[in-house]
Amino acid sequence: MPIERSRRRIASERLGTLTRRLLNASSLCAIATISPGGRAHVNTAYFAWSPSLELVWFSEPHSRHSRNVRANPSAAVAVYDSNQSWGRPDRGIQLFGRSREQAGKHAQDAERIYTKRFPDYAPHASTGYRFYRFRPTRVKLFDERALGGGTFVTARVGPDGALSWQRTEIYRAAP
Repeated sequence: MPIERSRRRIASERLGTLTRRLLNASSLCAIATISPGGRAHVNTAYFAWSPSLELVWFSEPHSRHSRNVRANPSAAVAVYDSNQSWGRPDRGIQLFGRSREQAGKHAQDAERIYTKRFPDYAPHASTGYRFYRFRPTRVKLFDERALGGGTFVTARVGPDGALSWQRTEIYRAAP
C-alpha cells in the first residue's frame, strides 16, 4: 500500500476542532506504557481532557501501567469510537507524550477536569486510587469524513494545547 505525502497544510483552528471532536467520540481510551524491562503494556481507562489537551484518568497506583508511568513517563493514548463498522468512514486519534501521577493541587485540578466529564464520579468510592495526567507533544488524527479516505494528519501540540500541522499522509490501496 503506497503512502502519499501531501503538502497541503491544515490550519491550527481546524486541527483543534477535529481533535476536540475525536476526544469527545469516546469516554474510554487505551493507554500504552513501557515496563522497566522495555515491554509494552496497554490498559483501558475512562478519561477526561482539558482545554490544553491534557488527558486525565484515575487508577490504582500498584497497577502495571501506574508502575510503568512512575518508572518511565513516556506513553501513548488511543481514542476511538468502538461502534464503528468496517467499510464505513472511520475516525480516531493517537496521542504521544508523557504521563505522571498527580499529587496535591495538581491532583485536585485533575479531579476537577474528570468530574466535569463524569459528574457521577464519587471520590469516596475510589480511595487509594490516584489521578494521572498525560501531556501530549504530538497527535495523529484520522477522520475520513473530515479529511478524506485513508488520510492521517500529524500535528505538534504546544504547551497551551495549540496544534500545528506537521504532515499529512494518505494511504492508497494498491491498484
